[in-house]
Amino acid sequence: MRLRRSVIVPAAILSLAALSAHAFGQTGAQDEMGFFITSVGVGSGADLGGLDGADAHCQLLAEQVGAGDRTWRAYLSTQALGGGQAVHARDRIGDGPWTNADGVQIAADVDDLHFNNANIRYEYALNERGEPVNSGAMGDSPNFHDILTGTRMDGTAFPPDEDRTCGNWTSSADGSAMVGHHDRYTFDTPGASWNSVHPSQGCSQESLEGTGGAGLFYCFAAN
Repeated sequence: MRLRRSVIVPAAILSLAALSAHAFGQTGAQDEMGFFITSVGVGSGADLGGLDGADAHCQLLAEQVGAGDRTWRAYLSTQALGGGQAVHARDRIGDGPWTNADGVQIAADVDDLHFNNANIRYEYALNERGEPVNSGAMGDSPNFHDILTGTRMDGTAFPPDEDRTCGNWTSSADGSAMVGHHDRYTFDTPGASWNSVHPSQGCSQESLEGTGGAGLFYCFAAN
């Protein structure tokens, strides 16, 4: 009897351990970082080198914190300028879910992101290092709450009649870029959109800083 129990009990324990490890692995995958705000901009205002340059910046920052095994995309739209095709930010970022560096879910899917989106706010809209991004409404100085998107509230591109993407992210001089507020504040009043609040004064680094930004943008893991 003792021998039978000594065989059966360890087998049961091993089975439970295997199930627990499997469950932990699934949870770990779900909690892997899939969203951040860039800790720094590219450095040339809204000239990001187009979408490819912005994506590469997201990828580089993710690699620096050990998250480079995922494919990262900048949450940016481009307009149908010069006969080209518009690109919608919502179509670039995968299906979700996305969590921040602290494992807090930002959104379950694309519709949740654009129509519920309660978790993009100062407390949870962190950079790739898990740090909050400066908000003047929270007393931080300088204020960096203007986040480049070039996007309407539903995640789609603007029509081409007015520049809202600084020449599709290739200009640091003429033009303007639509920005959102990561802290969901306009001055000290809550209720602003995370992805579409106002156009910038211009496309240079100085112009972006003049309206409360630093050339930062959102990055999402597309896989």
